[in-house]
Amino acid sequence: MASNNSIQRDYPLSAHPNDGKSTYSGRDVVGYAADPPAVRWPNGAKVALNLVLNYEEGGENCLLHGDGESEKLLSEIVGAGAIVGQRHANMESLYDYGSRSGFWRLHDLLLRKNVPCTVFAVGMALERNPAAAKAMVNAGWEIASHGYRWWDYQNVEEGVEREHIRRTVQIHKDLLGQRPVGMYQGKPNVNTRKLVVEEGGFLYDSDSYADDLPYWTRDYGAKPHLIIPYTLSENDMRFAIPNGFSNAEQFSTYLKDSLDYLVEEGRRGAPKMMSVGLHCRLVGRAGRAKGLEDFLDYAKSLGDDVWICRRDQIASHWYQNHYPDDLKSNL
Repeated sequence: MASNNSIQRDYPLSAHPNDGKSTYSGRDVVGYAADPPAVRWPNGAKVALNLVLNYEEGGENCLLHGDGESEKLLSEIVGAGAIVGQRHANMESLYDYGSRSGFWRLHDLLLRKNVPCTVFAVGMALERNPAAAKAMVNAGWEIASHGYRWWDYQNVEEGVEREHIRRTVQIHKDLLGQRPVGMYQGKPNVNTRKLVVEEGGFLYDSDSYADDLPYWTRDYGAKPHLIIPYTLSENDMRFAIPNGFSNAEQFSTYLKDSLDYLVEEGRRGAPKMMSVGLHCRLVGRAGRAKGLEDFLDYAKSLGDDVWICRRDQIASHWYQNHYPDDLKSNL
């Protein structure tokens, strides 16, 4: 590979200091490549399957929450725009459906199927619905943090975001009796992970879509930080975007196809993990919940090939079996 100096000399109009680098400023475009870790999930499972229930309703943008505009994302009004300085009555009630009805339908479904999940809970939303919070705890679900607000944090001041992280951790302690060990801001900025590590107490964060396996980063001090990637593809949000899922069968079929492919990779010696993203106001609708139920029945029919688990269980497994070799004595 040509030196950076020669690149600067030969291509002065297009050269950049990061040219040719595979790891730079928090990015790693190579990852495990053709040499992934030898993963051995419990009971010889070929896939670790984690369902994520995003609990956001009551934490979205709304004038009643002190915001300057209405919410615009992930509702039945595909392509909606934010209304500045005004409330959006339809958007508010679409979100309210998630916390009033959709959550309880999904709660019933997961309990009937005896399937665990991880909740990505927005602190403000969780605080508004103690009954739902209690039901999550009683179900034995992991309740990870989804930040204090369901905001886009791209341009939020660092001090505000730091306070939001601290505040939502305290809400978990006060409402649930314990702090969250997982974090998914959802719409982060390049400083979010630094603030999560600074806060301390988190086993992992999921603000990445970069792999089919957990991985470590050493960009934030001497202690490695675990990243458990999430997904925007195996996700019911595709019901709320153009050219996404139109019905429950499409949703179920896509999830089954994804799981089948990953199971086959696992049988060939390369086990993976699979996340499925759910939202109370989206898949919580009856016609869509049917597709989720079909997928759960199929996943369970695969027996020990699929370990249906919580995200904190994946984190614990990774700490115990895949902690960086040079630091194992510090565990």
